[in-house]
Amino acid sequence: MIDVLIDKTKKRISQTSLIARIIIIVAAVGIGWLVISKINGSKTAAPQYQTAQVEKGTLVVTVTGSGQVSTANNGTISTLATGVVSKLYVKDGDKVKAGDKIAEVDLDLQGQQNAQQALSSYQSASNNLDSAKTNLYSLQSAMFTQWKSFYDLATNSTYQNSDGTPNETNRALPDFHIAQDDWLASEAKYKNQQAVVTQAQTALNAAWSAYQQTSPTIYAPISGTISGLSLQVGSVIVASTNTTNSAQSATKIASVKTEALPTVSVNLTEIDIPKIKLGDRATVTFDAFPDKTYTGQVVSIDTAGVVSSGVTTYPTVIRLDTESNSILPNMAASASIITDTKDGVLLVPVAAVQQQSDGTNYVRVLKSGKPVQVTVGVGLSSDTQTEITSGLSEGETVITNIISSTLRTPSGSNQSSPFSGFGGGGRAVFGGGGR
Repeated sequence: MIDVLIDKTKKRISQTSLIARIIIIVAAVGIGWLVISKINGSKTAAPQYQTAQVEKGTLVVTVTGSGQVSTANNGTISTLATGVVSKLYVKDGDKVKAGDKIAEVDLDLQGQQNAQQALSSYQSASNNLDSAKTNLYSLQSAMFTQWKSFYDLATNSTYQNSDGTPNETNRALPDFHIAQDDWLASEAKYKNQQAVVTQAQTALNAAWSAYQQTSPTIYAPISGTISGLSLQVGSVIVASTNTTNSAQSATKIASVKTEALPTVSVNLTEIDIPKIKLGDRATVTFDAFPDKTYTGQVVSIDTAGVVSSGVTTYPTVIRLDTESNSILPNMAASASIITDTKDGVLLVPVAAVQQQSDGTNYVRVLKSGKPVQVTVGVGLSSDTQTEITSGLSEGETVITNIISSTLRTPSGSNQSSPFSGFGGGGRAVFGGGGR
């Protein structure tokens, strides 16, 4: 019994010694790995550079802005008539002239009432014009009569000398002035009536336009190409009311696109607007056609500006050089307006040029693998390139960016713990009777 207890004690002592040895070995390996890691960690890789070549080319300076296609080359066909469409004269894509028929409408009761009222107003305006013209003719006759009386008086022997010169003494008499004033008064009335006739004609035109809006025939207001025609035979046109003043609003039927070139309105900042002028060339892209670029020129600059949420922008209109049926009103657009160009100049990326506290510009040139700081003169700059006026030659290599140094490991890859093979996050795991 005693011998058995002695043997078990010896085995436990032996097992404890083995565990202690393993712990010592593991600790030594860990300390060694930490020392090696620190030594290797103190070593840094040689800096790496992003570079570019100094090249000769054309520098294009631009100002950019975003906006949308305007509706300057589109008109609206609308009507105040209400009822059922009985006939269509056009379809989408047809070309029309101003005054051409678009559709016929069988008017409902409200439509008939509106049309009759408009027709009555037109007839009244027509009568007023005729009356004004009649008065004009009467006043014209009276003016000529008064002028003839005055002329006969002024040229008789009492008021005109034998040599044809005026007799100033007698022309100072009241009879002469009365005849002259009668003629001038009749002339003034005639000229005033001419203005009345013009106004009556304008009123007649307005009355006719109003009647056309309510008549059963819908007309094209301008010449162009029909688009967006929403009617078909049997369509019902109902009255729409303006919520502001409860008046009836015109119903849009279609659009007419004219032959005018499309225009794009872009918003520029207060920093960019002084740089551009009328006639500047521009390139325009549309979100709908990212692979296409259109050209144009600046035709309008709104220097008054628009303030929104405390930010001031200046709408600038660019007219495109070519027509395109794909470009539709209100499409989103981006424009680059060319403000200056220079040919045959030395160019480097913008990132290559640095500035010192005294305002001196410099670049870092890579020579024999090492950076050398060189003072340079600069000219114009675009968003991506800067003109170099002195200090560099074509073909030299400039540094645009320095890549940060990285830790270098013996294997050239990420360092790993010598305990990773044990599992459990680097913790040593002992099996069988370890406790």
